[in-house]
Amino acid sequence: MGTYDKSISSGSSSSSKPPDQIDSLLSGAGYKVRSSELRTVAQSLERLDNVLVNNYLEISHHLSNDAIHYNPSDLFSWVDSLLSEFNQPVPMPDQSTLSDPAYVNTLVVPTLDPTVNAGVWTEHHAAPQHGIQQQLTVVTAMEEDPGIQLVHVLMTCADTIQRGELSLAGTLIEKLQDLLTRVNTGFGMGKVAGYFIEALSRRLFSTLLYTNRSVYESEFLYHNFYEACPYLKFAHFTANQAILEAFDGHDCVHVIDFSFMQGLQWPALIQALALRSGGPPFLRLTGIGPPSSDGHDSLSEVGLRLAELARFMNVRFVFRGVVASRLDDIKPCELQVNPNEAVAINSIMQLHRLLNSNSTHNSSIDFVLAWIRNLNPIIMTVVEQEANHNQPEFFDRFTAALYYYSTLFDSLEACSAQPEKALAEMYIQRELCNVVCCEGSARVERHEPLATWRVRLSGAGFKPLQLGSNAFKQASMLLTLFSAEGYCVEENEGCLTLGWHNRPLIAASAWQAVAEPRPPLEH
Repeated sequence: MGTYDKSISSGSSSSSKPPDQIDSLLSGAGYKVRSSELRTVAQSLERLDNVLVNNYLEISHHLSNDAIHYNPSDLFSWVDSLLSEFNQPVPMPDQSTLSDPAYVNTLVVPTLDPTVNAGVWTEHHAAPQHGIQQQLTVVTAMEEDPGIQLVHVLMTCADTIQRGELSLAGTLIEKLQDLLTRVNTGFGMGKVAGYFIEALSRRLFSTLLYTNRSVYESEFLYHNFYEACPYLKFAHFTANQAILEAFDGHDCVHVIDFSFMQGLQWPALIQALALRSGGPPFLRLTGIGPPSSDGHDSLSEVGLRLAELARFMNVRFVFRGVVASRLDDIKPCELQVNPNEAVAINSIMQLHRLLNSNSTHNSSIDFVLAWIRNLNPIIMTVVEQEANHNQPEFFDRFTAALYYYSTLFDSLEACSAQPEKALAEMYIQRELCNVVCCEGSARVERHEPLATWRVRLSGAGFKPLQLGSNAFKQASMLLTLFSAEGYCVEENEGCLTLGWHNRPLIAASAWQAVAEPRPPLEH
């Protein structure tokens, strides 16, 4: 870890799933049916079976004229119409039936034991849900579809990995790869499943272990993710608006950016400061970035371009680059904070990387938050993924990741930018792969939800700041640049979230260090 000695200056004066997750996975596979309706579908099938047995000759011509449906929603309509013709109404179970464990746990299901042919169907009572014991209990009509099979076999494979049954997991990988040939992998669940199958394969087989890419490649993919969809733009615009408002009335300001990444965030802030009533302040910008493997000084190059922009906008400006592999490698003195300047800390999707409790940096997040507080910033902007990928159990983490990234990839389908979209998918895939493949110090993508960050930051001596109406308006206007409907900005107790169809995917918040109480005067 090192720092640059020279500054660049201008010469001017962001194991069980709840029903909504199951519904989302069904929707991603093309099904227009809710999980709460599947019991009724199963009961209707049972009723139809009895009708067929008792009225075989009379009903056979209907079966020959109707197409066979595999979608549970279509199937339910088809069954309903058949039963109606024979005056056999579809039974609607009452509440007591739905809550009866004997009803819930008795289904006609296929086995998923890889030693048994996929076409073998058996009837059994579902075992208590203490783990998936080499078979998966689902409604028959669902299991006949390759997309739904992909979801369930993915979950089974993750469960076997957690239980250490790696040989069985390898067999399930082969089953998944076979299922993948029977679906469209260009979009939807087929595409998402392909990424998760690759991640599981890399976790299982040493020849496919996940490895970090070069800094240049990381920045290249980051830039394309920035261009293809609104998530990073939302993070930057929201943080900039909060910083701009916090700097109001200060003549000397200092921004410390925890992830400089080509400086994409800062031209907009420089321009906004240039237009500030009363004139622009003196701006210092410290950009933190990883070391380059080829010795290329990309931080300084970006700093020079920002200095040129600042000179053109008549903003007094100084840039300094700090090279560090990890935030907890930084010594606060290297940031050269002056007591007469207003300091802003900017963290866009970086703090979660300090949550690795299995490394030698056991108190990384506490250490970094402590020295941030000691700098006494007037604002700290934090943008993090609104997800829970830091759970200790692999199966729980895998389930959360499947739900989260299915939604994220779905939102990306609505973006028209090409070829940026394909490269943005590669950026997301790398993140996904780290969540699924890696453990210990290698797993850096340890996302946690906003509620958890609220508790952690409040406990570390920070108080929340309200992201005002201007930030909300800016974020809402940003979405007009994207023609796709479905993106939504929501206010959450003074924070802002950006999501897809009411499912928040990233969250932006702002914080201020709380001054430590002074000791009482001695008499």
